[in-house]
Amino acid sequence: MQLIEQKAVNVATVPQLSPFRYPGGKTWLIPWIRAWLKSIGSPLDYIVEPFAGGGAVSLASVHEGLVNKAILIERDEAIGAVWRTIFSDRAPEFAERVAAFSCTPIEVAGLMASRPKRVEDIAFKTLVSNRTRYGGILADGAALVKHGENGRGVASRWYPETLRKRIMAVASHRHRIRFIPGDGLRFLERMSRMRNAVAFIDPPYTVAGRRLYKYSDIDHAKLFQTVSQLRFDFLMTYDNAAEIRSLALKHRFEVEEIPMKSTKHELKLELLIGRDLSWARRRLTVQLGNDAVFEVS
Repeated sequence: MQLIEQKAVNVATVPQLSPFRYPGGKTWLIPWIRAWLKSIGSPLDYIVEPFAGGGAVSLASVHEGLVNKAILIERDEAIGAVWRTIFSDRAPEFAERVAAFSCTPIEVAGLMASRPKRVEDIAFKTLVSNRTRYGGILADGAALVKHGENGRGVASRWYPETLRKRIMAVASHRHRIRFIPGDGLRFLERMSRMRNAVAFIDPPYTVAGRRLYKYSDIDHAKLFQTVSQLRFDFLMTYDNAAEIRSLALKHRFEVEEIPMKSTKHELKLELLIGRDLSWARRRLTVQLGNDAVFEVS
């Protein structure tokens, strides 16, 4: 394949709603999500995100009116505590607590050493941890940012007023978004007969999952088998791995490569997987015609 490099989406041009700086987050995918949902045509009741993480896709879909409601499922209890707090009456208090936090090495270290019990306290520690660790990684062993942007250290990704506004913006949609703690794969098995819904499926990837997430082990073959039985449309994203391409081929799913930039600003290709990706191919054709970057080896 001669086309090595394409122009990735500039995430600065995409509205950002999630308070998380999530590793493997999908803010960069939002223009593709818009194209996918608009290609379906009829108004959708639900988008289901069984591996929610930072929830960027569902939040944008609801906020932009592309779907009526969203269901977020997340197994990680700490991340779930953030969503449970934001989608509750405690959201305003949580937002003000975030805005008032003094993000210094001493304050962060003290918070990280604490053992909170209340859901909102777990949520606060989780969000601070996410915004002050390298790459937003919450898995055990992840290190705090040392230098960061402009030498600001742990505070380099802590934007208190921005975070307060994001929390309140998400909370404003609380009656349209349902959070369910638990195993996303099991939920998919139970929801196979839902009507007028779609699923956005972004599981832990085969290569980087263990480094990035607490719950990284997943039966990829079982996930593909479960998705093949869904009666509604879906879109999966995956790392560009031979194992995943083989599973997609087995279930007769279509696969397209799309460009994204990593946290280190490296251009990478990720996989879109679905039953019909003609809408994605049309978008790629337009993109290649307008702003592709070619390198011939």
